[in-house]
Amino acid sequence: MNVANLTSSPTDAKYEIAHLKLVPKRHIGRMVAAGIVLLLLAGLVRAFSVGQIEWSYVRDFLFAPAILAGLYNTLLMTIAAMGVGIVLGVVIAIMRISGNPVLSSIAIGYVWVFRGAPALLQLMLWFNLALIFPTLGIPGLFEFRTVDVMTPFVAAVLGLGLSQGAYTSEVVRSGLLSVDSGQYEAARTIGMTQMMMLRRIVLPQAMRVMVPPVGNEVIGMVKLTSLASVIQYSEILHNAQIIYFANTRVLELLLVASFWYLLVVSVLSVGQHYIERYFGRGSKSIRSSM
Repeated sequence: MNVANLTSSPTDAKYEIAHLKLVPKRHIGRMVAAGIVLLLLAGLVRAFSVGQIEWSYVRDFLFAPAILAGLYNTLLMTIAAMGVGIVLGVVIAIMRISGNPVLSSIAIGYVWVFRGAPALLQLMLWFNLALIFPTLGIPGLFEFRTVDVMTPFVAAVLGLGLSQGAYTSEVVRSGLLSVDSGQYEAARTIGMTQMMMLRRIVLPQAMRVMVPPVGNEVIGMVKLTSLASVIQYSEILHNAQIIYFANTRVLELLLVASFWYLLVVSVLSVGQHYIERYFGRGSKSIRSSM
């Protein structure tokens, strides 16, 4: 072996990279975009600081009884409408994937109608139902005046709940279809009924897929309840409007309502995060045990 071949020549030394310094790539576009965003935020903060906003009104009305009552009604409407929507969504989704063509057609028609009509339109239709049906009930047994039954709360729950049911049914259906068909076949093989299979095998695995979009729907429902102010339901935006109609402090009361909406949405987002983690662990344990 030639010893000269084992030594590096002066020509090879110039190709060595050990002495070179690594310089990270400069992302000029990112830096420019970040600078523009910071300038816009600074301008927004300055606009609110020098604008004609009486922050004392914001502080005084933040915990006003009317605002807190509106917040309670907003949360109550969210729970009621989502409860109706989730129950209907599960039922409609099961009808949609069933082998019965009648049930499947009814489910498709329900989703088509209530997902196609705007939520505000549905609220107004339910609130003015007395123009079509002056009374409700069974003639000769019991009857009620529709105007007495269809209060703003009932009209809002029906309008928002039925509309939400159409969207939730698609979420539930996608979750049920995400479960492998082998799980269904294994459950039938060991003699499980349809309801037992859904409750113990399918739904626990489908929840991993359904929880994120349903959580987003709950957050959306909190904001969607503001539509009920059109039919005089006393949620937080409606009560804020009543106050600023009296004292003309429009922007201040809107900031108060915005604060409570942001607070509720933030709390729900944290809760959604932990629920997703819980069902994520559950799905892993189910897969590992099979």
